[in-house]
Amino acid sequence: MNAPKRGWSLRRYIVAGVLVWLPVLATVWVITFIVQLTDRTLLLLPEQYRPEALVGFRLPGLGIVFAFLVLFITGLLVTNLVGRRLVQYWDGLMRRIPLVRSIHGGVKSFAESVFNQNNSFRTVVMFQYPREGIWSIGFVTADDMYEVTEKTGVQHVCVYVPTTPNPTSGFIIMLPKAEVVELEMSVDAAMRLIITCGVVVPPPPVHAQAKVAKPAA
Repeated sequence: MNAPKRGWSLRRYIVAGVLVWLPVLATVWVITFIVQLTDRTLLLLPEQYRPEALVGFRLPGLGIVFAFLVLFITGLLVTNLVGRRLVQYWDGLMRRIPLVRSIHGGVKSFAESVFNQNNSFRTVVMFQYPREGIWSIGFVTADDMYEVTEKTGVQHVCVYVPTTPNPTSGFIIMLPKAEVVELEMSVDAAMRLIITCGVVVPPPPVHAQAKVAKPAA
């Protein structure tokens, strides 16, 4: 009678250990990957100015500082009039190259959408997909698809549908605005839901919490 109980206890201890170490190892792996990736930016420096040449040994993580400085200086330069003109000239040059213009334009548009704080990409919605009765969640990326709206006579919105557990490999669909239900959950909460395959469920909205906390009459 005690054998099943011991087996259950052993399984519980192993699962508890996994729950402690898995997030730690995943975090270490991600940070290590970022450090190694940013350290490669030091290759932009002339060989005689790299840390190995100056101090005689490698300094892990110095690439993060260098990458931050490069981004800061670049942002500082492109926010003035001359910098904006140079960026416009560069974008115009990229648009003249057949294959490059598609990649460059798509990535630039996506980056502008993600980093624009006032963009509708910040809206989490749910809708019936892939068929009626089954609900999915996504992010509104365009409030009105004008040509689609004009041709169908019904206002359509563009929704980015992320895949799980990797939300960057999603796709877009166009839905009538009346069929899209806006949610109160934040983008971060929705991303956690997607990445964890639905294990980490967002907390209920404030008004729902108030109803739960209110004692029954």
